[in-house]
Amino acid sequence: MHSFRALTGIKSLIKSLIALVAISCAGFASAQSGDAGANVRSAVNGWLKGRYQVEEVRKTPVSGIWEVRIGNDLIYVDEKGQFAFIEGNLVELRSNRNLTRERVDELMSINFKDLPLDIAIKQVHGNGNRVFAIFEDANCGYCKKMRRDLANLKDVTIYTYVVAFLSPDSETKAKKALCASDKSAAWNDLLISGKVPDNPGTCDNPMPKLRDLAQKLGVNATPTVFFSNGRRLQGYVAGDQFEKMLQENSKP
Repeated sequence: MHSFRALTGIKSLIKSLIALVAISCAGFASAQSGDAGANVRSAVNGWLKGRYQVEEVRKTPVSGIWEVRIGNDLIYVDEKGQFAFIEGNLVELRSNRNLTRERVDELMSINFKDLPLDIAIKQVHGNGNRVFAIFEDANCGYCKKMRRDLANLKDVTIYTYVVAFLSPDSETKAKKALCASDKSAAWNDLLISGKVPDNPGTCDNPMPKLRDLAQKLGVNATPTVFFSNGRRLQGYVAGDQFEKMLQENSKP
């Protein structure tokens, strides 16, 4: 594959490159000499690490900002070759830090201590010292996939907030799980095995409070995870990747 289109655009490239090791200092040393256009070209080529090549560099009407063309895609880079605007994200080229993403993560973070843990389904694996909360819908396919991964985690405490976003029977299933004698086992069986709890679901349950909590936190999709440091993760990630994120976001 030789174009960004084959990677479904620059967003995919950003995700892959930001996951790589930071650009070498040698690559940036070469970007400090010569005119601004050459600096920009050298810096971006260093960031791309040979996977692609800059095809054109042009000035823009904005002072100090250069247009860089790679295939049919455009990014915008400052004249020192230090920062780039890519699909609305501000990326520091030297470190591959997505500064926009970091700021959004900060804005979407919460104070974990403010969560009403009493209305969540609590599950403890091992010593339970790694703690996180997750919002799930009984009819969410990715929630089911993630729940299978979560079952394999060691030394965690999971607070599950059940919500009903996807279909009318999402709430029916949620209520049945919340009315089960063993809520934790009922929810696991529901998501992993598709086994709906055998009860009328008419007990006193916290569904109204759960709806209010989701609205307050801006949770409108499942699965949504909150790590103990308050950072939010929306959407499914594979088990090994989630383990790494959990470990990183569980540090004091």
